[in-house]
Amino acid sequence: MSEQPLSADCPSVGPVTRFDTKIAVLLRDDLEPWQRLNVTAFLVSGLGSQVPEVVGAPYEDADGVGYLPMFRQPVLVFEGSKETLCAAHTRALARALPRALFTADLFATGNDHDNRAAVRAVPTAELDLVGLAVYGPRNGVDKVTKGARMHP
Repeated sequence: MSEQPLSADCPSVGPVTRFDTKIAVLLRDDLEPWQRLNVTAFLVSGLGSQVPEVVGAPYEDADGVGYLPMFRQPVLVFEGSKETLCAAHTRALARALPRALFTADLFATGNDHDNRAAVRAVPTAELDLVGLAVYGPRNGVDKVTKGARMHP
């Protein structure tokens, strides 16, 4: 990690930490707004549960009320076409990066068991991907998300 100072426009905020790693979510660009939010939430929960170094310490307010820990670094959200998502998935697999996926089939299921069965029923090359989350070295994640654009 390295620190980069913010611009003079934000003097009250401390230095920005530049992480050597990156968390990225790539969403298919034809999703409805509610689907984008739902898919993003599901995808990052997968990373947080399996990559412990991405999760920071618990929070506590001034009254001592505790709150759950969150990611220790920003989550960048991208969007792209179905083809962009498929290419990113292939690159994430080739780099063996920790990843979570969400397929179109999961919108029709109502529980975790059926979600896993829906993914298990489809060969890798035929998955109808609508979302992908990846974590890893910054340059590796950049290569995985190549061709995608920042989510508006």
